[in-house]
Amino acid sequence: MSHATSLTGKNIVVTGAAQGVGLGIVEEILSQDANVVMLDRDGETLSASAEKAGATCGGTVLLFATDVTDTAGVRSNFESACDRLGPLDGLVNNAGIIRMGAASESTDEDWLSQMNVNVVGVVNCCNAFRECSDGSGSIVNIASNAGKVGYPNMAAYNASKAAVINLTRTLAAEWAPGINVNAVCPGGVLTPMLEHVADVVGTKIGESPGELLSTMVPAQLNRHVQPREVGKVVAFLLSDAAIIVRGQSINVDGGDTPY
Repeated sequence: MSHATSLTGKNIVVTGAAQGVGLGIVEEILSQDANVVMLDRDGETLSASAEKAGATCGGTVLLFATDVTDTAGVRSNFESACDRLGPLDGLVNNAGIIRMGAASESTDEDWLSQMNVNVVGVVNCCNAFRECSDGSGSIVNIASNAGKVGYPNMAAYNASKAAVINLTRTLAAEWAPGINVNAVCPGGVLTPMLEHVADVVGTKIGESPGELLSTMVPAQLNRHVQPREVGKVVAFLLSDAAIIVRGQSINVDGGDTPY
């Protein structure tokens, strides 16, 4: 691995790190000898996942069971990580939730909960990272191709991810040149969240969730994207080699989204 793409010794925070895309990202950046701070509100799953992911890594792994919507808690966790490891070099905002349902039937709570976790939580972590960095570093926000396409029965989720895409562009401009901010937009990644979507939609239309899940794959790839594959793109964006990639929201959906 070239020096420019190396994450060796970098201190990187990953939210929503206990499973799915977050865990795939953790596994990839640990394989590149980074120190990783894993945040997730599910402390039990977080501990089990960290033990598995960090079993053969060379870096330090820190765990914090926290909710990204808890501004004070997030700030405290980031400060603790900084005290242990030194200034933070990277942040991956992966924590997110989805509530399926027709837009006309969604409640205020449906909207507020998703916007709070998927957008305000990202803002909380970005601000905490900025304060705990040395004025430089990289942020990668996990948006979604849903933020560009707009899928049925996911209005609030779609809107929240569109907000993340715009927030990425805004922070990249505000915090340049020191902190580089980008996003990736996954789609068709084999995760518990995709399984949940297949379960809800399958039940709604009278189709087997398992069979429906098997069809939710990128047409060009003809298989599900794996979380670790998303992690490889994120790892590049966290590296010094991505210094000229700024404010972008890059599709990692096997070619499904053309813009």
